[in-house]
Amino acid sequence: MRLLFLGDIVGRAGRQAVLAKLPELRERYVLDFVIVNGENAAGGFGINEKIANRLFDAGADVITTGNHAFDQRETLSHIAREDRLLRPANYPEGTPGKGAGLFEVQGGGRILVVNLMGRVFMQELDCPFQKIAAELEACPLGSGADFVFVDMHAEASSEKQAMGYFLDGKVSAVIGTHTHVPTGDDRILPCGTGYMSDAGMCGVYDSVLGMEKDEPVNRFVTRVNGSRFAPVTGEAAIAGVVLEFDNSTGLTRNISPLRLGPDIREMQPDFR
Repeated sequence: MRLLFLGDIVGRAGRQAVLAKLPELRERYVLDFVIVNGENAAGGFGINEKIANRLFDAGADVITTGNHAFDQRETLSHIAREDRLLRPANYPEGTPGKGAGLFEVQGGGRILVVNLMGRVFMQELDCPFQKIAAELEACPLGSGADFVFVDMHAEASSEKQAMGYFLDGKVSAVIGTHTHVPTGDDRILPCGTGYMSDAGMCGVYDSVLGMEKDEPVNRFVTRVNGSRFAPVTGEAAIAGVVLEFDNSTGLTRNISPLRLGPDIREMQPDFR
C-alpha cells in the first residue's frame, strides 16, 4: 500500500499548491491513500468547510489538524458531521469531532488514522501516549486495521521521537507535524514503523513558518506584538512523505520525503 502525507498547509498559497499538484501526484505515484494536515489552511489559522471540501475533491482522503483545529468557529459544527476531518484524539472528552477514524484504502484493506497532539511547549491536553494505547487496544494493527498512521502534532522533537519508539512495531508510521520545517531523519525504526520528526509545510518557504517575515522578526526583537501574523502570498512549495506499507504486516517497507517548489531543496521518492 502506498500513502502520501503532506505537512501543514499554510494559507492560500499553500492550499493552492496542494490543490494544483495533488491530482498529478496521486496518478504519478499510484497512491492508495492521501492524508494532509490542514490546520493552517484558512488564512494561516484553522480550516473551514469550503477549503476542506476542495482538498477532498483534489484527492485528499483524510485531513488532520492540531492546535489550530478550532480557530475557525464553523469547524465546531463541521467537524461533528465530517468523519474525514480529524482533530487531536487527546482533546478532552466531549470535544466536537473525532481524533481517529478507520477508512477504506483504494487498493484494499482498512487504515486507522490517528491524530495526536504533544504537550511539551503546547497547551495541556490529555496524555497522547495513553490515548494512542487506548486507540490501538480498540483497533490493533493486524486484527482491527491493516495499516495504522499517526500524525504526531508536536513542538518538541524529543516527544515525537519518544512516540515513534513507543509505537515501533505497533503502527505503520508516525510522522510529525507543527514546526513547518521538514526534518532529515526519515527512517524505518527497528521494529518496522516508518518515522519522521516533521513533514514540513505546504507554503511559502521565503517566510517565517509561512508568515510574512516582518511581524515575527519584530516580536522577537522588541517583545511587542505589532500586527496580526499574515500568510505569505506567492508560489508555494509542498512538503511531505511517501510511504510504502507491507500488505501482510502493515509495517513500512519504504519511506521517502517529497519536496517540490521554490526555496526548498527538491526531493522526490526514489521508488516508483
